[in-house]
Amino acid sequence: MASRGRAFAAGALFLLLELALQGAAEPPLVPAMFVFGDSLVDVGNNNHLARCNASCRADYPRYGVDHPCHSPTGRFSNGYNLADQLAQLLGFPESPPPLLSLLKARLVPQMSSGGINFASGGAGLLDRTGPRVCGGEVLSMTAQVGNFTSLARRWRRENRTTAADLISRSLFFISVGSNDLFEHIAFPSAPNRNDIRFLQDLVASYTSYIKDLYAAGARKFSVVSPSLVGCCPSQRALAHDPSKGPIGVDKFGCLGAANNLSRQLHPMVADMLQGLSLELPRMNYSLGDAVGMADFVFNSPSTPAYNFTELERACCGSGEFGEGGCNGSAPLCGNRSSYVFWDRFHPTEAASAVTAKELFVDTGLFVRPINVQQLVAPQP
Repeated sequence: MASRGRAFAAGALFLLLELALQGAAEPPLVPAMFVFGDSLVDVGNNNHLARCNASCRADYPRYGVDHPCHSPTGRFSNGYNLADQLAQLLGFPESPPPLLSLLKARLVPQMSSGGINFASGGAGLLDRTGPRVCGGEVLSMTAQVGNFTSLARRWRRENRTTAADLISRSLFFISVGSNDLFEHIAFPSAPNRNDIRFLQDLVASYTSYIKDLYAAGARKFSVVSPSLVGCCPSQRALAHDPSKGPIGVDKFGCLGAANNLSRQLHPMVADMLQGLSLELPRMNYSLGDAVGMADFVFNSPSTPAYNFTELERACCGSGEFGEGGCNGSAPLCGNRSSYVFWDRFHPTEAASAVTAKELFVDTGLFVRPINVQQLVAPQP
């Protein structure tokens, strides 16, 4: 009964949001949006990394099949990804452009351009994660944050007052950490492995990035924690592979050890952000509980807002869990909106839309202490 009530409440929120979006077009709610993280929000930076392996690129079919251009864009999705969908709720047409595409076109990034996407598929909170996951070049979080702080210094030299004001009113959206969990769980018998110390290292790195962005002028942070990474088709395949020996499977049929890490990390990130908000004047944040959102979807796959009929398999890829990979010759499901997963690691456009809408309008079930709509509202 409680689950049904939550589903109705979620559906009502989505309906109100859709009605609001049908109104006349208005200026974006923030001057700019700056995006940091991994493949869940990368919109093409990895396309421009010469030494980035194909496993961490999405510049080939069938990626982008449902994007308006119906071709690969560098998004690890069949269409728009989480960064695009949150940007659209803020009033932008899609995510801001990837930094490396601007630099390749010899365009000087401007503060007034609506923002920049710094994210890179394969990146993690730890610098070692990207090369280990991808076996090639990625933009680490250290590099992403460093790129922003360098640009912020230049913008302040050009017009200190205007730049400081625009940066402080802009949204800083961060979605990262899943690759660290993937990499950690891939070596269950590594010597001296300590899960708690590992998670503490992730939070320490996160703290450093937030402080660096704050020092560069950021004040509004939207953060989403890693979801139930053990439920990705790749991890389900691992959990059910008899050649791997007995591996713990949780109530959803997912890799339990990976999901346990996700469940432990979220409250640690929540404590970190709360502490920083008390330490750093005028810092405000909105934290999305992607673990809670995934729990809700797996327990309630059909609501007035969405109808997922396939929770386990990848839409793109051969084999039971898409093991054959997603490429131009891979089998493709017909109704992408009914699948939670697009490929072995990433959600469909439909699934990420659920996350984006929750981040924007949730009233405390999955997003605390405020939602993104409240975060970006003008301060009195």
